[in-house]
Amino acid sequence: MEETKFDFQNFEKKKKAIGLIHKVYLIQLKNSRKYLSSTKTKSEVRGGGKKPWRQKGTGQARAGSNRSPLWVGGGVIFGPKPRVVNKKINKKERKLAILSALYLKRQSFSFFEDNLFENIEEIKTKKILDYLSNMKEEKNKKILFILSKPNKNFWLMTRNIGNIETTTANCLNLRSILKANSIYLSKNSLNFINKKYGKSSS
Repeated sequence: MEETKFDFQNFEKKKKAIGLIHKVYLIQLKNSRKYLSSTKTKSEVRGGGKKPWRQKGTGQARAGSNRSPLWVGGGVIFGPKPRVVNKKINKKERKLAILSALYLKRQSFSFFEDNLFENIEEIKTKKILDYLSNMKEEKNKKILFILSKPNKNFWLMTRNIGNIETTTANCLNLRSILKANSIYLSKNSLNFINKKYGKSSS
């Protein structure tokens, strides 16, 4: 297999690249978060249709509903509601962050032939475990496989292994790259990454 080469120039600005990776990573975390907490407002709490007492003459403060936020069992003022957060990431920034992360992780790369996992007859998790043991991988290390194209059989073989994640070269995820201790990819995957994320793509 040829030496790892990335279409990445002027990497002497390392500090700037790491800052960009940090920025894109935080935005990705924020966009992946689910805000599911929910409280009921005055109009959503059950009951409260009848005015508790007449407006004047009782000596008490006026009240229009026993489901007012001022009452026990009433609604909540400005409480949390389910919402979607979608913070924008510039395409060029995202591409450069992914390419920079791959460059920083280049020492943990291992390569396999493109046809190694294509013609799989038996879908066995043991095959992947044997392959990794031959590569002398530690059991608890985070491993990322980057395939050149989707492979359902390979995904079925690895889905029961908690420390292995599988993706394709056109669906790279910054968080997965940063968390991986070892990255396995093919020559076609590397060529696709250079084509999509390299300088010539912008």
